[in-house]
Amino acid sequence: MSTDDIAHGTRRVIDGELRGYYYGYWIKAYEVPKDSLSAKRRLIESLTRRLFNHTEHGLNIPGTYLDQARAAYEAETDPAKRRIKGGMLAGTLFNRATDIFTKLVELEELGVSIQSDNALLRQCGACLHEALQLGKLVLHRSGEEGIDELWGEPFRAFSIPLDEFYESRYVKISLTMRDIDRIADTLVVTFARDPMFPDIEPSIRAYARAARDKCETLRTDPDIFEIWSDFVVARERLTRRLPALPEDASATQIHEAEAAHRLISAGADLITYITRARVPMPKSTREYVERCERHARYFLTAS
Repeated sequence: MSTDDIAHGTRRVIDGELRGYYYGYWIKAYEVPKDSLSAKRRLIESLTRRLFNHTEHGLNIPGTYLDQARAAYEAETDPAKRRIKGGMLAGTLFNRATDIFTKLVELEELGVSIQSDNALLRQCGACLHEALQLGKLVLHRSGEEGIDELWGEPFRAFSIPLDEFYESRYVKISLTMRDIDRIADTLVVTFARDPMFPDIEPSIRAYARAARDKCETLRTDPDIFEIWSDFVVARERLTRRLPALPEDASATQIHEAEAAHRLISAGADLITYITRARVPMPKSTREYVERCERHARYFLTAS
């Protein structure tokens, strides 16, 4: 059967593992927790930690400082500082939402019934929604672009059933894998035939494969020890390759070799950012592809 005939979300056991099909990729599937406030609390806490791990520093402000964070943001007139303070307010809103959700779960565990129209639940949703809007001001920790997808995930986890949320995550993982492969393909096209980097294609493909494996694997999966170590080692093997230069290399050749090595390292960095965040970074991917194309044009013309 052609992959064109496979419906998205199709489940199959492949090599002993349950996988789901999304946009050309068979992605490792996990059991969805029973939908409850406590399960959503754990998920939102996990998503919030992940968000702070991949965004600019200084945003993880306790929810108790919400009023001060809002006042600082609203009073700021300098555009650059207002952007930063907007991100700090977003972080504070996320933590306030988590605080509220935690207390609601504690009440539920004591036997108190929490209805969907509960005022605190509405306040929690409002905090997450406002944080989502402010999150557009925030950049990835690399400084390359914003990653709006991460800001939206806690709100989606709050707003929709857990099974729908996990399905949406598989879709994003498949799109993340597509960016990983696009970067890898660009590296191969740019450098696989470059005599300075003989036999580099297997190293590029190995790193992309390890990145895809890492992207689909949860940290709680027992396989993570092999998956993560494979990922790190594959990256090291790619980025530690030095250009093969003749002893009498010209200044032009040395310049090209240095530029090529920087570009390969930048591609490896970008794959790392995308893989760890588990969401696409389309702006950074597009700009990296353009950098590789400029590199190829410049040095092909020069040679």
